[in-house]
Parts: sequence; C-alpha cells; structure tokens
Amino acid sequence: MTEPDAPLLSYIIGRLDRAIRNRLLEILAPLELSIPQFTTLSVLKRRPGLSNAQLARRALILPQSMIQVIAALERRQLVERAPDPAHNRILQTRLTTAGLVLVQRAEAATRDFESGLIEAVGDDADAKLAIDVMQVWLHSLRSDG
Repeated sequence: MTEPDAPLLSYIIGRLDRAIRNRLLEILAPLELSIPQFTTLSVLKRRPGLSNAQLARRALILPQSMIQVIAALERRQLVERAPDPAHNRILQTRLTTAGLVLVQRAEAATRDFESGLIEAVGDDADAKLAIDVMQVWLHSLRSDG
C-alpha cells in the first residue's frame, strides 16, 4: 500500500498521460499528424477495412470526431474508403501506400521514445512488470464499465 501522504495513483497517471501526450505531439508534429490521426493510421495498419464506428472505438474518440480524422487523412491520400461488400452503406477504410510509409515512420519515432521510458526503469524485468501491471489495470477498468 502507499503512504497516506503520497500522491494519488490517479494523479500520477494523469500527469504521466499529459507528459506522454505532449511528447507525442512533438514527435508527430514534423509528420503533420495529430494523435488521433496517428492512432487511426496505426489501428488501420493492424486492422485494415474497419468502419468509422469501429475506428472511433479503437482510437478512443467519438464517431463524429472520427469523421473529421478520416476526412483529413483522405485529403492527404493516406487512407482510402470503399463500400463493404456485405453492407454497401458501411465504408471500410484502408491505408494507402503513403499512409503505410508515414505510419511506419511515426511508429519508429514513437518506439524510440518508448524505449527511453523503458530504459529509465533500469531493469528489463522491472519494465516488463510495470507494463504487465498497466495491462491488468486496463483490463480491470474495461470489465468494470
């Protein structure tokens, strides 16, 4: 357990979230990507053909916001959309070659940053434990809601 006067875990996690988001903004700025755009490209790299609603859930944004994200990515020719063969009203989104190249660059820069965070922990076993604990928390919070 923590000391009674220690900062709340939720406060520390909130500060960490803000610090990581700020660093990601710096990393993504030269690539002219927002965090939701990067997240969307990254999801599509792993799960091509998702609908707007599916992408919004995975990117943790509202479907209305995803419409704007997709429109911006389409303007840059980073994604393309086509009707789902089974449901013509649903549009499936996929990366273009340019989108794949850009997300690979963004992910490489992000992994470099994340490697620095892991190295700051010191020991690989401690870093793995920290990652495992965060995954358990995420799973626990998802099953609560």
